[in-house]
Amino acid sequence: MKIEEFVKIIGADFYTGVPDSQLKALCNYLMNTYGTDPEHHVIAANEGNCTALAAGYHLATGKVPVVYMQNSGEGNIINPVASLLNEKVYAIPVIFIIGWRGEPEVHDEPQHIYQGEVTLKLLEDMGIQAFVVTKDTGAQELEDIMKSYRKRLDEGHDVAFVIAKGALSYEEKVTYSNKHTLKREEIIEHIAEAAGDDMIVSTTGKASRELFEIRERNGQDHGHDFLTVGSMGHASSIALGVALNRKDRRIWCIDGDGALLMHMGAMAVIGSVCPSNLIHIVINNEAHETVGGMPTAAGNTDIPAAAAACGYPYAASVSTAKDLDRKLKEAKRRNTLSLIEVKCAIGARDDLGRPTTTAIENKEAFMAELASK
Repeated sequence: MKIEEFVKIIGADFYTGVPDSQLKALCNYLMNTYGTDPEHHVIAANEGNCTALAAGYHLATGKVPVVYMQNSGEGNIINPVASLLNEKVYAIPVIFIIGWRGEPEVHDEPQHIYQGEVTLKLLEDMGIQAFVVTKDTGAQELEDIMKSYRKRLDEGHDVAFVIAKGALSYEEKVTYSNKHTLKREEIIEHIAEAAGDDMIVSTTGKASRELFEIRERNGQDHGHDFLTVGSMGHASSIALGVALNRKDRRIWCIDGDGALLMHMGAMAVIGSVCPSNLIHIVINNEAHETVGGMPTAAGNTDIPAAAAACGYPYAASVSTAKDLDRKLKEAKRRNTLSLIEVKCAIGARDDLGRPTTTAIENKEAFMAELASK
């Protein structure tokens, strides 16, 4: 189904969400139609954030908002759905549009498999009636579903459209870019070289894929790296947990701007504990690149200032390879909690592969390396 037809049938004029590759047609349509005009479209930090934002929109206008997300974000909406939107509380109607990664019998990455299995069950448990949109869904069928949904929405219930792979299409192209020049893979090469035998925890998405391929090219083993698949926004907390319990090992966290924003409270916790053996690198391309390239709020956020306010003793920003190398060496010598933001271009190699080891194998190799010294 063409996205233009889909949004016409939905009939909403306010969308907020977190980008998803399965919803690329919708995301690109929204960017071409509204951009980031906050009266119609807000890209949120996490799915709970946009659910609450949608509630505020309804309180102010009486209209029904749309929240879009990948199904991995269902966990982030459980609290606001159960304690804010639910008809037993404030009865605030919301239309959820959810990309179905890990759909049963459809090949996907390991982090999506279990989430895909429980996607519909989680919605059922939250009292959200769901309809699966597939390649075969026609306009009339969708209109009939939306007609029944409007009755539920009028009663203060929430509803969802779960979007199967390839169900929505959009012919217009959207190109995302920024003014920065450093490539993420280049940045990670510099980090890996500076880290040496130290341990690295890398965030989900292309950053971990690039780190894996860098190790392959260099003929290095993968035991020094924990490649966080899924769990967006939690790599820094994983790194903190390792750092606090292995004070004899230096831990590097390779983070992304979208991931940092998703659970930014982790910075306050890290700063309050202030582990001297943790170096936090934030690669900031101001985009959700792994799922398409839609912008994050990081282009307008002073990340080093936020880190300093959270208690990081040292925080800086760089945009050149020379400055990056200098700051990495200084951080390694400093033996103090440090944050380095690296300004980054949008883009990755077309032939970028995926790790050839399983998540379990990655965990076991990482733990074995930690235990070896």
